[in-house]
Amino acid sequence: MRLYRSFFLLFSVVFAFTSCGTDHENDINNGGGKASEVNENRNVLTVGRPAEVTRLEFPKLKGGTSEVIVHSTSAYGMTYALEWDHAKRSQRWSCYEITSANNKKGWNRKQWNNTKWGGDPFQVDPKIPANEQSPVRGEFSGSHYPNYPNSYYDRGHICASEDRIYAKEANEQTFYMSNMQPQVHVFNAGIWQRMEACIQNNANRGEVVYVCKGGTIDKDSQILTRTKSGFIVPRYFFMAVLMKDEKGYHAFGFWVEHLYENHSSDRLSQYVVNIDELERLTGIDFFCNLPDELEHKVEHESVQEVRSYFRSWGIN
Repeated sequence: MRLYRSFFLLFSVVFAFTSCGTDHENDINNGGGKASEVNENRNVLTVGRPAEVTRLEFPKLKGGTSEVIVHSTSAYGMTYALEWDHAKRSQRWSCYEITSANNKKGWNRKQWNNTKWGGDPFQVDPKIPANEQSPVRGEFSGSHYPNYPNSYYDRGHICASEDRIYAKEANEQTFYMSNMQPQVHVFNAGIWQRMEACIQNNANRGEVVYVCKGGTIDKDSQILTRTKSGFIVPRYFFMAVLMKDEKGYHAFGFWVEHLYENHSSDRLSQYVVNIDELERLTGIDFFCNLPDELEHKVEHESVQEVRSYFRSWGIN
């Protein structure tokens, strides 16, 4: 009897643990019936990994010298998560979801002017050793784009400030230096901002929008240069977007070169790729927590299919 009770208790704990997740994660289908739940490449919970890594916005974790950092608020849950590479002293990506619950305005970036910060609250991430992060001031702005000595880098948000304006605390977390990459100003305020606005302006078209964004830090050929203290400057930036709506799941990616040129008037369609191509370019396995059958379908939609489905987003 004691053995039976022990087994029952163990089974109950395992069942409760494996049942954890959001409603969005438990309702995975693509409009034509329940998809196969076989998933051989999903993120697996291990000691030290936060439970959030099983959410749909997460890509496959790199492991090794990298660590997932989760920032959250008590009222809204996860603000965003990032993968920090301790050896490279750089973030690889930031990911988050946009829903009706957090796609609202409860804070304005300009309101920081009336706080102790007197402006944008850039600061080191308290969850990462400070000596691995860029100094808050002088590092990016004191470094320049190759062959353009009069240029400088902005502290470019990966999880956009405007994507997290539902609460003051959440917005402040987007200003951690771990969420920044050096971006030359004409890029940050130009084509990158256009891509951010595309997501922000259209997120309400789906029940949930899952976003993963970052810059290339893993291949020497995809590193533009380094700042004066040796921090990586990515040569390319990317966005992977997965939307769930009444028709199921669909996804697309943006892939853009980090240029000291004004491309703010470009058609976004020229930067659109499908997720399969984005994975080839970045070496990152996006949306790995989807069941394999559904993941394959979503990622292998042609660019033409992607542009057609998301035509209302202005990317066709």
